Amino acid sequence: MMQSDVNFVTRRSPWASAAGFTLVESMVALVVLSIGVIGTIGMCEWAERGLQRGALTTTALALVESRLEAKRSVSWERLLMDDLDQDGIVESVMRDDGMQDDQTNGDGIFTASVTQSHIRLVWTVELNRGHQPAEASLAIIEARAIFRTMGGQEKEIRVRTIRANPRYVGLPVLS
Repeated sequence: MMQSDVNFVTRRSPWASAAGFTLVESMVALVVLSIGVIGTIGMCEWAERGLQRGALTTTALALVESRLEAKRSVSWERLLMDDLDQDGIVESVMRDDGMQDDQTNGDGIFTASVTQSHIRLVWTVELNRGHQPAEASLAIIEARAIFRTMGGQEKEIRVRTIRANPRYVGLPVLS
C-alpha cells in the first residue's frame, strides 16, 4: 500500500457538531430584529407626518394664492365683494365691523373668511384712504391660511400684495 492511501483524519469544526441554535441565541436574534422593526415603524410614522404637513402646506398655499389672485383680478369697484365659487353671484361682502375675524371696528381693514379642507382662510383689504374703494389710491391685500398639523401644531401661511386704484387721479385741489 502506498503512503497516499493512508486514511486522512478529518478535522471537524466545532460548529458542525451543533444541531441548531440555542434558545438564548434565538431570543437575542429576535430582540435585535424587534428593535430594527420598531425603528422602521417609527421612521415611517415620522415620514407620514412630514408628508401630511407638506400636503396641508401646499393646499394652504394654493388657497392663499388663489384668494389673492381673485382680489387682484376683480374690478376695483368690486374689491370688497367676493364670488367664492366663481358662479357670478357675490357670496360675501367684506366687513370692517370688529366681528368674527375682523379685529377692530372702523380701522379701515375689511375682512372676510371661509373654511375649506380643514384650512381657515382669512383675507383682508386695507384701503389707504377712506372706507370705500373709490376714495382710496391703493389697497394692501393679505390672505392667510391657518391649519393644524397631524401633531396638533398650528401653522399659518401669509401672503400680501399691493394693488393700485386705476382710476385714482389724486386729491382735489382746494382753492
